[in-house]
Amino acid sequence: MFAQPLIDALEFARNGKQIRAEVSIEALSRLSDLVSHSHGTLSYTVRGYSIGEVDMLSLEVVGECTLRCQRCLGEMNYPLNLNASLRLVDSATMDEVEAEDEIEYIEASTQLDVLALVEDELLLSLPFAPKHAAGVCSPAPESLQHSANPFSVLAALKK
Repeated sequence: MFAQPLIDALEFARNGKQIRAEVSIEALSRLSDLVSHSHGTLSYTVRGYSIGEVDMLSLEVVGECTLRCQRCLGEMNYPLNLNASLRLVDSATMDEVEAEDEIEYIEASTQLDVLALVEDELLLSLPFAPKHAAGVCSPAPESLQHSANPFSVLAALKK
């Protein structure tokens, strides 16, 4: 097992550094809880840059994971092509930052865990209830299908 990559976020951004690597889905424990199986790897790139006085990180993640469709409960391949721009702010001004839709803010840490950052952004990008496209799902097994309306039982109790 390799050591977790830790970076000094501000130094990384100000010097225009870059990390390019691969990580197995199995190594991302919170992500592996949401996928159907944890086989495969994801490629990621973290780039640091500055625009004037603003320090930024750019994150790209490419790969594929297997999610469970919420319609048919079958497996579905979900392509990942994540691009995120993250503005670094110190902890003192983090509470004062106004939220913007286009730019995400993260705290500029001297010990920023790159894999945790990758996993956080992936979790935010996954759909809440993944589903196949309409017409692709096979019907649920008969053991999961209900023929009677559960509210009809309640209506019978009222009489």
